[in-house]
Amino acid sequence: MLAQQKAIVQATVPALQQHGETITKVFYQTLFEENPALLNIFNPANQQSGGQSRSLAASILAYAANIDRLDQLGGMVSRITHKHASLEVQPEHYPIVGDHLLRAIRTVLGEAATPEILDAWGAAYQQLATIMIGAEKQLYTEGGAQPGGWSGFQPLVVERKVVESETITSFHLASPSGQPLPSFLPGQYLAVKAHVADAPFQQIRQYSLSQVSNGKTYRISVKRETAPLHIAAANNGLISNHLHADVHEGDTILAHVPQGDFVLREGSRPVVLLSGGVGITPAICMLQHLTLNSTDRRVLFVHATTQRSHHSFRDETRSLVEVHPDARALVFYEKVTAADNLGHDYDLTGRIDAASLRPYLPQEPADFYYCGPPGFMSAVESVLDALNIPLADRYSEAFAPDPSFATEMARA
Repeated sequence: MLAQQKAIVQATVPALQQHGETITKVFYQTLFEENPALLNIFNPANQQSGGQSRSLAASILAYAANIDRLDQLGGMVSRITHKHASLEVQPEHYPIVGDHLLRAIRTVLGEAATPEILDAWGAAYQQLATIMIGAEKQLYTEGGAQPGGWSGFQPLVVERKVVESETITSFHLASPSGQPLPSFLPGQYLAVKAHVADAPFQQIRQYSLSQVSNGKTYRISVKRETAPLHIAAANNGLISNHLHADVHEGDTILAHVPQGDFVLREGSRPVVLLSGGVGITPAICMLQHLTLNSTDRRVLFVHATTQRSHHSFRDETRSLVEVHPDARALVFYEKVTAADNLGHDYDLTGRIDAASLRPYLPQEPADFYYCGPPGFMSAVESVLDALNIPLADRYSEAFAPDPSFATEMARA
């Protein structure tokens, strides 16, 4: 990009702050109207909730603000390229997206979208597309070249199906031929593709791997989602309900090689794992890894859930903590009954807050990993702010685009 074009893009930041969500809504509307086959890739529920539009708007705004210092965007680019790789986004998709993005900018900004602005944004988009295509090509190459690896989506057989709680069921997957499965890092996810009967499109969903890599099987633990009132039930929860109700032991599902950049960093610093609801799935995998390989690191495992019937991996968590010389589990229940055992089922009542968490935290600098639904993520970020935890010590993954543009912007 020319220096003049970068200056023009940066000058559009105020307009993006004001109109970014509108631009991305128009973008997605025309993109799918003219290219309905792309609905085989995108999650319709996130489109209807507006979460995907907000997430894209935040990413575009972050890109524009840092157009002359792209090294600041490494985390955002890594997160997006891993997601794209799990969806099998290809180079030929980028010109289509770029055309609709520029058209949306022109539609929303009207006469303010001068030829100079559109040219600058065209160059900016091409620069970003080149970076992402290269990064995704590397992920595809690595995925196919690694031992046991493959390209695209391949069938895995369901060896076991285990009910973990009232809402979460685990699927233990293996190669139909008995071949070894590729290794993965704690915190990564498995993309699953399915075509549910009577649904107009295929759908792809990402589910965290909830058991450490063993070369033989994968375990994904899927929450059966229900649709909020403002989202069509046919879209939200479509695949999770299909897996719970229609996929049985002996069946096969289509899966991609593991992806994801929300991974456990190695080292000697203490680790604090915070999860809410189904966010326990990558956290329990990280805890397993730490108990097997890092017995010299202090570990605090914090999990929040509504009640015992929704508490997955309760016994597994306690067993893992017991074998680690310096690990502690801290479980929060919002609702407690007389049948719940303090110290075994749960440790504290209510929701996670700074006052309840502070006494259990390491005194020295630590790495904080947190994962869960948007509301939980926002709450944890506020808690970490109150505890003065540096941003550099935080690693997170939300299980849906955040309903707040401000939060998405901060995450981007």
